[in-house]
Amino acid sequence: MIKRIAVIVIIAVITFGMVFLIFRTPDSDMTDKQAAKQPRKASPAAENKQVPELGVNGMTLDEKIGQMIFSGVNGTEMTAETKEIIDTYHVGGIILFGDNIESKKQTVSFLNDMKAVNADNPFPLLLGVDEEGGSVTRMPDAVKSLPTSRSIGKLNDPDTAFKAGTILGEQMQALGFNLDFAPVLDINSNPDNPVIGDRSFGSNPEVVSRMGIQTMKGIQSEGIISVIKHFPGHGDTGVDSHLELPKVDKSRKKLSEMELVPFKKAISKGADVSMIAHILLPQIDTKHPASMSKKVITGILREDLGFDGVVITDDLTMEAITNHYNVADAAVQTVKAGGDLLLVAHDPDLVAAVFNKLKAAVENGEISEERINESVERITRLKAKYNLSNEKTSVPNVQSINDKVEDILQKVSW
Repeated sequence: MIKRIAVIVIIAVITFGMVFLIFRTPDSDMTDKQAAKQPRKASPAAENKQVPELGVNGMTLDEKIGQMIFSGVNGTEMTAETKEIIDTYHVGGIILFGDNIESKKQTVSFLNDMKAVNADNPFPLLLGVDEEGGSVTRMPDAVKSLPTSRSIGKLNDPDTAFKAGTILGEQMQALGFNLDFAPVLDINSNPDNPVIGDRSFGSNPEVVSRMGIQTMKGIQSEGIISVIKHFPGHGDTGVDSHLELPKVDKSRKKLSEMELVPFKKAISKGADVSMIAHILLPQIDTKHPASMSKKVITGILREDLGFDGVVITDDLTMEAITNHYNVADAAVQTVKAGGDLLLVAHDPDLVAAVFNKLKAAVENGEISEERINESVERITRLKAKYNLSNEKTSVPNVQSINDKVEDILQKVSW
């Protein structure tokens, strides 16, 4: 009898141990410490005003279309123009650039004022910035910037990449942003590329995938939305899309062997938002750049790679678009192709044009309201997932974050 009881106890202990290990084992790409770090929970105030996840049924067409626009603004403080963008056009998000950012206090105040203007909207604003580190940094002087992605890629240390991501997330949280247009998943395969260069983690698809995914996970772990970019890959271009429309003359098979590798892996690891580049891929779509192409957005990104997150365009005011298309027409074509968010970053006057053109396209039957609903559901689902709120941010003490940046700077200088 004693032996029988002992056997039962041993079996129970082994079974419990196996179950414990199954539920404890982290993602194979993450360290134990990384796996234990969960996304930051919303504050009680934010939870009390949780974003309605799928609110399309209670929204007007104007409100739906507004959610699909991610606008830039002028100046460094609230103006009548910015108030109109939020109040009248119900924009889903606002991006700030270096010209909009002067100091910690000013940045926090500006973002708080936007939240206050948007307070009656059940869907808080996406508040984003291009913060990659290196040459693409928007941080005020008091906040230290991370080194280039290339320097982190050279270390090829997943833990360092994850820490860099958490720092980016902490910087966003501290200033009041909730979205970072990072990391760059482009493979720097063309040494003559004038726009990617050291913004990439390197020329090796596996290194770019590994470092990029860990950076993405680090950003997400701080409760900040990460945007992977620039799908389907801007690394093998010889033209800056800010100035002209680049062309990548590669087949779908060639893209899958290089450019698409990091994006495919990031999607499998939980990417929430993907930015589409203004790149012409003549072997896939001879007429439209990737940002306006149904073959790229719906065919490759959604159907082939299984991405059901939010698709945002690169800035529609870049000359890759404006040299060849009317911005409002381009926006309509992007929605037809399957895009969700339309980035109108450098000309707030164009927000009205995009809004009106898109509304007219729905009213005249060019785009169905069901198609609009699909995008709005993705956008509001994203806002609900990250518990966005209009809660104000206090001016932060960033010394502890700066110390972490300094640690990374020391590592890459070895």
